[in-house]
Amino acid sequence: MQVNRDLILKLESLSQLELSEGERELMQHDLQNIIDMVDRLNEINTDGLEPLVHLGTDQSQLREDAVGDQLNRNDALDNASVKDEKYFLVPKVIEK
Repeated sequence: MQVNRDLILKLESLSQLELSEGERELMQHDLQNIIDMVDRLNEINTDGLEPLVHLGTDQSQLREDAVGDQLNRNDALDNASVKDEKYFLVPKVIEK
């Protein structure tokens, strides 16, 4: 697959980006390098190889899941810049 200017313009539109001509050329070069690398990986014969599930054979040492020291509500709210009597107040970040 070849990454050309038309593909970069389409991706720019889909991602709602406004790239400069220099950024488009850099993006085209980088995407082509990624595709070339994946093509090289696809050339490797992996017949008969087991899929890698874990990078190592060591098991993680898990600690016991136990409740530790906890702050009460008033102590937790003491350093809050904006709060009411029960909760931290934060600006709305999701719009409908």
